[in-house]
Amino acid sequence: MTSARVAVVTGAGRGIGAATALRLAGDGAKVGVLDIDADTAADTVERIRAAGGTAHAVVADVGDPAQVEGALASVAAELGPPVILVNNAGVIRDRPVQELSLDEWNTVIDVNLRGPFLLCQAIVPYLREQRWGRIVNFSSSSALGNRDQANYSAAKAGIDGLTRTLAIELGPLGVTVNAVAPGYIVTDMTAHTATRMGMDFARLQQMVAAQTPVRRVGQPEDVANAVAFLVGEEAGFVSGHTLYVTGGPMR
Repeated sequence: MTSARVAVVTGAGRGIGAATALRLAGDGAKVGVLDIDADTAADTVERIRAAGGTAHAVVADVGDPAQVEGALASVAAELGPPVILVNNAGVIRDRPVQELSLDEWNTVIDVNLRGPFLLCQAIVPYLREQRWGRIVNFSSSSALGNRDQANYSAAKAGIDGLTRTLAIELGPLGVTVNAVAPGYIVTDMTAHTATRMGMDFARLQQMVAAQTPVRRVGQPEDVANAVAFLVGEEAGFVSGHTLYVTGGPMR
């Protein structure tokens, strides 16, 4: 990766987002670390700088158009025009559909689908100017349907459609648009799921690993590795695809 290229990773304060920010910085990118939590964003920036990389923390709500535009402007002013966008930020509000409140539906759609749309829209002027770009949106294996996740599954299925459409629209600008769809990854989010289910987190991981062809659960770095490929020069003829990072084939 060319060292001058600037990446923006959303939800980069922890988990998969932090691992991705660290990986891209290690590959030579300057990274805008975007998160709604100032402390975790600062922590990721500190880790990148400690490893010899360049990063800038930005606090923003990805569902707010003004904050999204301001965040990209801040990154551009500090690091240069952003040409790599990784839409990782996400939340869950899991419960059966008949118990799902409108607020819980809206929160998940706003962060997981509206946010990526707003960021993709806001970064286009930078991509048009540079005539090069990479966008990686975060889908999920839940896009195929998952119990108690009507809101999350709908948002992630929407991401798949958004990704394919933007690949068609932005391709002439020298931009590829792809998605990664993680399976079971050890993060705060899956720990929360274990708590909701009343299960020990370690025990749940063992159960999932036993049902996964590679016989282990995923780590944030597994997803970061997939993102690193998709934003690299070598993936310049790969666009409009959803790459499942699940330890085996999906149904």
